[in-house]
Amino acid sequence: MKHLGLIGYPVAHSLSPGMHRAAFDALGIEAHYALWETQPGGLAQRIASLRFAGILGANVTIPYKEHVVSLVDECDALAARIGAVNTIVNRGGRLIGYNTDAPGFTLALAEFAGFDCPGKKAVILGTGGAARAAAVGLLENGVGEVILLGRNEKHIQNVLHHLRTLTAKLHGITRVYGALLESPESSRFLTTADLLVNATPVGLKADDTTLLLDVNMLPATTLVMDMIFNPPLTPLLRAAQAHGYQILNGLSMLLYQGALAFELWIDRPAPIEVMREALGLAKEG
Repeated sequence: MKHLGLIGYPVAHSLSPGMHRAAFDALGIEAHYALWETQPGGLAQRIASLRFAGILGANVTIPYKEHVVSLVDECDALAARIGAVNTIVNRGGRLIGYNTDAPGFTLALAEFAGFDCPGKKAVILGTGGAARAAAVGLLENGVGEVILLGRNEKHIQNVLHHLRTLTAKLHGITRVYGALLESPESSRFLTTADLLVNATPVGLKADDTTLLLDVNMLPATTLVMDMIFNPPLTPLLRAAQAHGYQILNGLSMLLYQGALAFELWIDRPAPIEVMREALGLAKEG
C-alpha cells in the first residue's frame, strides 16, 4: 500500500481524498490518500516524513505553500517561478516540489468560465501561495494587468517584486500593481476588473459572513471566482450571484490541479472523468 496525503491547517474541509480514492480504484492502484492536518510547529517534521519508503508524496495547502519551498530538495521550474509548492513527489527519498495550482487554475477558467486571458485585467485578493500561483498562471497566459489586493503592505510589496522580476522575462508588457484592501486605489482597480479571484481563506468557515469588498464596484461583465470549493457558495460568490455576475468556485480548479498532481505521483494519465464524477462536476460543453 502506497500513501499520500494533504498537508495543511485546517484540512477537514478537503474533498481530495474522495477524488483520489476514485482515481486509485479506477486504475487498480493500492494507495491511500489521507488528511494530514499539521500544526505550524510540526511542518518540518511532516515534510521530512515524506522521504520514507511507501510515501509517494503529498499535496500542500493553506498556509504552507510558500514555507515548504525551503523544505524540499528541489523545485521544478514553474514552482520556482511562483515561489510556492502545492505538490511534493518522493523520488527515492529526494523530495521534488511542483505547483499544479497555476495550470489547474487557468484550465478551470478556460473550460468552466470561457475566460480568455490576453489583454484582460485581473484582480486577485490575497498575497499567499494561491495568489502567487493565480498571478503567474495569468501572466504566463498573456493577461494585460494583474492587481494584488491585500491587508499587509509588506506582503504586497514582496509579491509585487517577485512578479515584476518575472514579467521582465516574459514577452510583451504586463502591468503588475498592488494596493491595500479598502483603499481608494483598490476601489479604482475594482471598477475596471474583468476577473476577480479570491485567493484568501476568507469564506472557508461555514459561519464566516465576511466580505472583503463591495461587489457593486465591479463591472457587470466581471467573472468572480473563489478558489474555495467547500462551501460551494462563499459569501463573496453569494453576493456576486445576487448581483448577476458570472461566478465560479474552486471545485474545477481542484479537479485539474489534482489530476496533474496524480500524474506526477503515479506516472500514468489521470482518469479525469472518474475524478470529475467523484467531485460531482458536470462536464462543460
